[in-house]
Amino acid sequence: MTSRRDFLAATGAASLALSRAPALTGLAAEDDLILRNGTLFDGTGGEGREADLALRGGRIRAVGRHLGGHGREEIDCRGLAVAPGFIDIHSHGESNLPDDPRAESLIRQGITTIIAGQDGDSAADGVAAFLGRMTALHPAVNVATMVGLGTLREVVIGDADRPATAGELARMVALAEQALADGACGASSGLEYVPGAFAPREELIALCRPLARRRLPYATHMRNEDDRLLEAIDEAVAVAEGAGCPLQVSHLKTQGRRNWGKLDDAFARVAAARARGTDAAFDRYPYVAYQTGLTNLFPAWSRDGGTDAFLARLADTTVAPRIETEARAKVELLGGWDNVMITSVRDTADRGAEGQRLGTYAAAQGAEPYALTLGLLRRSAGSVGMVGFAMSEENLDRILAHPQGMVCSDGGSYAVDGPTRRGSPHPRGLGSFPRVLGRYVRERRALSLGQAVRKMSAYPAERVRLADRGRLARGMAADVVVFDPATVADRATFEQPFQYPVGIPLVVVNGVIALRDGERVGQASGRALTPSA
Repeated sequence: MTSRRDFLAATGAASLALSRAPALTGLAAEDDLILRNGTLFDGTGGEGREADLALRGGRIRAVGRHLGGHGREEIDCRGLAVAPGFIDIHSHGESNLPDDPRAESLIRQGITTIIAGQDGDSAADGVAAFLGRMTALHPAVNVATMVGLGTLREVVIGDADRPATAGELARMVALAEQALADGACGASSGLEYVPGAFAPREELIALCRPLARRRLPYATHMRNEDDRLLEAIDEAVAVAEGAGCPLQVSHLKTQGRRNWGKLDDAFARVAAARARGTDAAFDRYPYVAYQTGLTNLFPAWSRDGGTDAFLARLADTTVAPRIETEARAKVELLGGWDNVMITSVRDTADRGAEGQRLGTYAAAQGAEPYALTLGLLRRSAGSVGMVGFAMSEENLDRILAHPQGMVCSDGGSYAVDGPTRRGSPHPRGLGSFPRVLGRYVRERRALSLGQAVRKMSAYPAERVRLADRGRLARGMAADVVVFDPATVADRATFEQPFQYPVGIPLVVVNGVIALRDGERVGQASGRALTPSA
């Protein structure tokens, strides 16, 4: 493990003091805030350099050594890294913001902007209405959104497993065009979920064509992430090439031990697409377990028509055996029932299952795991969350370090108190970004600190065309995170997820301090964001 002294020397940091400067009197304040003597990582991927950062009116006024002038407040960041506020390229944080706009778990990770509308699921009443709600909500973080292609299919067709008619497809394309005109920053699909799973390639190409002239990405939770991973990448590339738009593979993974060796082939497909002119990239959260609905253990065909139809098939003796065979095969791929952990249930009688591994929990209940699974689904009307442990740590190192890789959380927004403390969520919603900095930069040395900052800031900002975010440069939006490279770390675990990270003393959103010395301060200053023309 890298020693603290060695790591500080490598980053050019010298001390660990973070303090408020004495109040200045008798002078007219020029800047709202000046961060002095920090080691700046500007978001472009280079090494840090000692510099000051002056913020005024929600913008960066100046960056440089020993800046003149003074601010209403000045903070000494000597020995600390100063970086652009982190941008979560694949977030589900919007789902909890109406319940708790404080966005505690996001701010405390240094996240200042989230990209919502992922996995094919966005606001059913449209992008304009969603962005209006975010503006009225005044959340702690900035929010941009993609348009979910699964949502468009559900609005026009429903949950049926059939191709769209010509008229239906035209209506979906028109809705996609409107969403982009209203400020969507891309389009997403969730091809393992209903109804996205029923969308053929030609439909996806048609819906993504409006992205091309705007140079906005098609982000896809692909049709498969395990045994048919490579075929799924081929389809994703074919959609982007057919539509002429950039491709963003969501949370790239090689799921199931027998598929771990496919990573080189996956990378090769991305490289080949880029060589042909398609701007292909991907993102990943820093964990070897994923989170989804428990229904995802079951084949897509069994979910045709929605939850009621799915539950009816589970009780239908003519198809239930086939469903069981395919579901058990999925569990075997994951490595067994104890590689499935229940994260949430709707039925209060089953709350004891939250946070439990299915195999162990079933044994304690004196039940067979598959039968127990069916009971959980029936009692909660299909609304059961799970985590699956199925991925390789070494592959994760390589995915995070890859030049086309970005960092995401794929998580929600939570707090250790209040209405968003419920269930047993994946710890990625509380720890992803500090985990990359602590575990994968400092401890495993999978990538450099400058590279990690770029993958968390400038790269995702460029991806969704947020032209004034993601870099520390004059005129850019004043979203800033200050962290200690020697101590930053996640604390959330699968067993105890509701724990905030450490080593991030200061976060600024649109020029307003949101976190100081680990304490929330100031008014919420997040806003709805739309891509640049």
